Amino acid sequence: MSDFDAIDSLLDAVGPQAELPPCHVRRGLRERARLSRAQVARALGVSPSTLSGWENGREPAGEIRTRYAYLLDGLNAKLAATATETTVAPVTEQPLASGTAVTATPSPVSSPSPAQAPSLGPVPGQHEHGDGEGDDVELLSVPEPCVLCGCPAGQRVAGFAQHLTPADCQPTTAEASAAAPAPPAGQPTAPTPKAPLRTARATGRSKGPARHTFQEPSGPAGLIHEAVHNTLAEHQGDADAATAALVKRAIPDAMRLLDETRKGARYDVIAHPWIPDILKKQTARGADQIWEARPKWTRHNLPPGHHQVTALDINGAYLSALKTHLPLGRLEHSTSPTHDRRRSGVHLITPPEWEHEAVLPNPLGQRDEPGPLWVTEPTLRLLLRLSGPNHQLCAPPQIHESYTSGATENLLEKFRIALKDARDTAIEQSDTVTLEYVKAMYSKFVSTMGESHYNRELYRPDWMHLIRSQAFANLWLKALKAHDEGLTVVKAMGTDELHVIGDWRRVFAEGRAVTEVKVKDTYTAGTDTGTHTGEEE
Repeated sequence: MSDFDAIDSLLDAVGPQAELPPCHVRRGLRERARLSRAQVARALGVSPSTLSGWENGREPAGEIRTRYAYLLDGLNAKLAATATETTVAPVTEQPLASGTAVTATPSPVSSPSPAQAPSLGPVPGQHEHGDGEGDDVELLSVPEPCVLCGCPAGQRVAGFAQHLTPADCQPTTAEASAAAPAPPAGQPTAPTPKAPLRTARATGRSKGPARHTFQEPSGPAGLIHEAVHNTLAEHQGDADAATAALVKRAIPDAMRLLDETRKGARYDVIAHPWIPDILKKQTARGADQIWEARPKWTRHNLPPGHHQVTALDINGAYLSALKTHLPLGRLEHSTSPTHDRRRSGVHLITPPEWEHEAVLPNPLGQRDEPGPLWVTEPTLRLLLRLSGPNHQLCAPPQIHESYTSGATENLLEKFRIALKDARDTAIEQSDTVTLEYVKAMYSKFVSTMGESHYNRELYRPDWMHLIRSQAFANLWLKALKAHDEGLTVVKAMGTDELHVIGDWRRVFAEGRAVTEVKVKDTYTAGTDTGTHTGEEE
């Protein structure tokens, strides 16, 4: 029957798709229901950035579209019913223990003044103003005092322990009046607090510990720490098993970290933009038309004699490359021959001749075919820099056409810093589990943001090419620095391998930080040692 089930699924996908309201209505329904993007995204099984795209012009498809439509229909029905009850239903009088009665008039729950709780999250009964990114609920294993009534609460909202409904947040009027001592004779009776309006109670909420290892209120640094801590606990402290589990989930966790670091940012990440054909694979297993300028260079002739060669390993190459100019919006076509530094993208250029192959690698990498080619922003900026007055190593490249958008160098900066800080702490504490986890997060994040089955939340092949090219450009600039400081550059490979002859410690700092290098290998080479095989001698 499994074969027929698969066929039925295909037939269902061919049918008419569920109707969705306009984008602004989708966001309005979520905000009126006081639900954060993280809450809704988790229920649908997508990332908050994907949900943000659906609220800003993108359209889901298939089964996830049906589920999203079902959610929106349910929210619309519940909000309509709640509005009718609030408007029509009269507020009845509550009998007091003393035999008197007061009429409770509808009133919103009063929230603490800004001076009392400057960063308090949304209070039950109040509408949230903003995009609702910070009000996700964390279930507490040990109750904490509610910031509103002081009674034990089993949930934390936006970092503060709170009850989720007014009925739970404070005792009823009758209970409060019965518990309060009677005032002395002759003194006026204190006014009874007005009963808050009841809000719709969330159903199906688990009362046990939170299942997710990532908790929004803890911030980017806490996300990584909590994931490692909880995974180690799940595997009874087995470091190898925990590392394997963390590496396996590195891609969705990286996307979750990206969402956390993007909160409050000026620009929304467009996860699935329109992409020109040059950025699409030509065949299923083929490549697109973008040249990343990957270094693959070995010096042919060394100075006479024997030489001690040091193979240096560049730390965190892809992590450092996350700081690059990334396009924000849709890539726009241009045939202008000039470069606009406020924009970023891919460019069709005729590269300049490179006359320094004997001592330095070609900035374009190992390319055999002459003529124009599509390069990325980091490669173009490197060529323009080398052709400028400070270096004058080549002529400027000719730009024929481009696909670019307004850009910023800091789009992934908080994401990069969170990973870098976690990496630094792991190295300091000899925490190999966190170190491997962080390495998997940033390396897989870069490698799967193109056409990948492993990351369907972010489709940015332009970013993937730009980040890779930035890593290659960073290695090339280290080779140039070594050459300018009097070292002999022997080899430059990929993102992190640089072989030099000479006192490299006066040029590069040694260590494991991303700004430092470490020794990968040492060997001898020269006219009397034959061809180098890469093995230590």
